[in-house]
Amino acid sequence: MALNGFLEFFQREKTFRPRKKFAQGTIRYSLHKQAHASLQSGINLRDVVRLPPGENMNDWLAVHVVDFFNRINLIYGTVSEYCNETTCPTMSGGSKYEYLWADGDVFKKPTQLPAPRYVALLMDWVENQINTETLFPVSTDVPFPKSFPSLCKKILARLFRVFVHVYIHHFDRIVSIGAEAHVNTCYKHFYYFIQEFDLMSGKELEPLAVMTAQMCKD
Repeated sequence: MALNGFLEFFQREKTFRPRKKFAQGTIRYSLHKQAHASLQSGINLRDVVRLPPGENMNDWLAVHVVDFFNRINLIYGTVSEYCNETTCPTMSGGSKYEYLWADGDVFKKPTQLPAPRYVALLMDWVENQINTETLFPVSTDVPFPKSFPSLCKKILARLFRVFVHVYIHHFDRIVSIGAEAHVNTCYKHFYYFIQEFDLMSGKELEPLAVMTAQMCKD
């Protein structure tokens, strides 16, 4: 299965930052293992993303948000040395799409930034959300906040922007190191998940719409 090759390949490469892990013995660790077992079994990706019977949707969301965060970090890590302020002065996806950064804290207004700076801030922001237990509870004693689904949507929409930048500006690097199939598998998994639970709008997905239509026919 492509996932095994994906993991083996990227474990040899420079990663963008340490992986976020689930604590053994927790519900989320079990779901994480269950999801990976399904991927490795060769089940159709459309089936893999479906909520397992009897499981909590918020737990399923949390597992996948962390998993996609880890994988997209790995993917960006393979192109990061080619993504600098000279080659990528803006966080763009071709000439038609540009993303501005705002976090409501340091950057209160949408601000144009070089792509590597944007991605670093994005990953810092996601990591902070994931590590805040009131937002991403670790214990079943701590309830999910009502805003959890909308927070996950925001995180996934922002992570998608990294896919956009990598596919449009650095895919030649992905091909040159033989990672095309692995990155495509990761993207398809991400896409089927957000489609299954309606987590992103058509407008947000537009930058990769043509590619997605060709890639995700199964």
